[in-house]
Amino acid sequence: MARNVEIKARVDSLAALEHLAAALSGQEPAFIDQDDTFFTCSNGRLKLRAFADGSGELIFYQRADDSGPKESFYVISPTDAPDSLREALTLAYGVTGRVKKHRTVFLAGRTRIHLDRVEDLGEFVELEVVLRDGESAQAGMEEARTLMTGLGIAAEQLLSGAYVDLLAARRQP
Repeated sequence: MARNVEIKARVDSLAALEHLAAALSGQEPAFIDQDDTFFTCSNGRLKLRAFADGSGELIFYQRADDSGPKESFYVISPTDAPDSLREALTLAYGVTGRVKKHRTVFLAGRTRIHLDRVEDLGEFVELEVVLRDGESAQAGMEEARTLMTGLGIAAEQLLSGAYVDLLAARRQP
């Protein structure tokens, strides 16, 4: 399985961070609308990501729900029929939640900087440091911490879990 190191942080303003992310990247960003449907999965997370162009990806991943930088193991399988795949997976496994977001993606070396506007949740930054085969997770964690400093992200802004968990927590009385 492919691996990366990830962090997620709540931020007050993506506009305030966009110039910092652009400076770290040195490239133009990509703008992506994503609709993620999460399915019941006992040994990790399974989500179907649908894009505005009608394509999609089925993504299985495993990671700890820690707030700091953490290693994630994942498999991505592209699909050109996300709607029918969503229907089949819903019938087979059941849906645990859905997350819709607008994502601005900057690449800083091997790290994806995601500036996310999540529907009904707010604004967030995610970092994904892609690890090379055999590379220690610690190296990716150090890189994530360096980028956090460059973006002005403090440890107390870091979140555990996934957006789907944050949305579910908001819905509970």
